[in-house]
Amino acid sequence: MADKEKLYFTEEHEWVELVKDDYVRIGISEYATEQLGDIVFVELPEVDAELDAEDEFATVESVKSTSEIYAPVKGKVAKINDSLEDEPEKLNDSPFEDGWLIEMQASEAVDVSGLMDAKAYDEYVSNL
Repeated sequence: MADKEKLYFTEEHEWVELVKDDYVRIGISEYATEQLGDIVFVELPEVDAELDAEDEFATVESVKSTSEIYAPVKGKVAKINDSLEDEPEKLNDSPFEDGWLIEMQASEAVDVSGLMDAKAYDEYVSNL
């Protein structure tokens, strides 16, 4: 279960949780799910897929629109949240806990300096 205060955020509304060593968990923020509306479909990458930072790795479809999700770090997909295949609404219900998208093994040290902490992210979205 992700504690929002321990997450880092991108301007595109993805979040990153440093799980352990070089593993990170990635999802989308509550703000993103609110903007999308009811999520009806999630397409995730294959396990072992190699991603560069800023590569598109998932598609989230809602009743309003379709959005691409981008990798905030470079690495290999270690695990996907395959429960989203049958229950995409988990993204709306629990974006920081049950609605995570993937876990990655970063191929280099995870640099969070270009990401926002929870406080900075909340300030960022309040100005949108």
